[in-house]
Amino acid sequence: MPGSTTDGATSLRQTLMATPTSLRLLVLYFPFFLACGVASAQGLSPRAYVITPTHSNAIILTYSYQSGDVVFDPSLPIADANGTSSLEILSYFHTFSFFGRSANVNASLPYASSHLQATASGIEGKVYRSGLAPAAGRFSVNLKGGPAMTVREFTEWRQRSVIGASFTIAPLTGQYDPARLINIATNRWVFKPEIGFSRRWQSWVLDAYAACSFFTANHNFFSRASSSADPSTQTEQPIGAIEMHLSYDVKPRLWISIDGNYWYGGRTSLNGVANSTSLQANSRLGLTAAVPITQHQSLKFSYSGGTYVRFGGNYQDLSVAWQYSWLGRPN
Repeated sequence: MPGSTTDGATSLRQTLMATPTSLRLLVLYFPFFLACGVASAQGLSPRAYVITPTHSNAIILTYSYQSGDVVFDPSLPIADANGTSSLEILSYFHTFSFFGRSANVNASLPYASSHLQATASGIEGKVYRSGLAPAAGRFSVNLKGGPAMTVREFTEWRQRSVIGASFTIAPLTGQYDPARLINIATNRWVFKPEIGFSRRWQSWVLDAYAACSFFTANHNFFSRASSSADPSTQTEQPIGAIEMHLSYDVKPRLWISIDGNYWYGGRTSLNGVANSTSLQANSRLGLTAAVPITQHQSLKFSYSGGTYVRFGGNYQDLSVAWQYSWLGRPN
C-alpha cells in the first residue's frame, strides 16, 4: 500500500507550487535522505569478496533502522529536516565457477518505511512513506587468489591476497508516484562497478574497495498533477567511493570489523539547471560483528554513523541480519 501525505505536507506542497524557487530547492534536496536511508547506496560491507566453495547458498534476512538529520546549504529556507527509516531486505546468495574462478551472485528485495519532516519558509511538513524499494542484483568474480574450489579443496586453501571485481545493478523498480515529491524509489537505473582487494595476515583481514555509481535520468520527476504541465527531468552525476575494513577472527565464523568509507560526487540537476550546492563529500564509520548460532545459521550486527557530511543524510544506522547457509546444487 502506498504511504499517505499528512495535511501539513499537503499545505507545504501547495505553498511550494506557488513559489518556484523554494520548489526547485526542495525537489533537488529533500528526497536525498529517503534515497540514502532506503537504498543504502553508500553502505558498509566488510568481507564482500570472501571466497567460499562452489555451490554455496545463503538466504539472508536483514533489518535496518536509520535516524538522523538532513544537511542543507545554510542559505536555504529549510530547517529541522530529519527523519527515520526502517528497511527489511530479503537476499539470496549463490556461488559458482566462472571460467575457473570463484564467482557469486546476490539478489536483494527490500521493503522500506520512512517518516520525514522539515520546515520550509516557516511551514512545517510531515510525510510517511512505505512500500517496495528498488531491487538490486550483484555479480562478483575473483580475479586473483581465489580459484573455484570444491569443499575438500577449500579446506586446504589459505587466503593471502585476493583481488575481485563486482557489478551491481538496481533496475527501475520500487514504489514511485510522479505526483509526489518524496518517494521510496527514484524512477531510474543505478549501475555500480567495483574492484576489491582483501589481504589476510593470520587472524587479521584488511579489505579495500573502490567503486563508482552511475545513474540514469528520472524523466518523470514530480509532475504537478496538471495535464498541461510537462514532467520534470532530474539527473545526478556519478558518485565515486572508497571503502575500507579491518577485521579480526575471534574464532571460526566469529569476527569483528572496523568499517569506514568516503564518497564524492552526485551533484544533481533539474531540467538541465545544475544545483551547485548538492555535491556530496561524505564519510561514515562503523562496527560489524558476525556471530555463528548453528552449523547453518549466523547473525551479523552492525552500526555506523556519519563522521563528515557536507550534504545529504547525516544518519545513524543500526542493523541485524540472520543468515541460513547450505552447500549443494538446487534439487
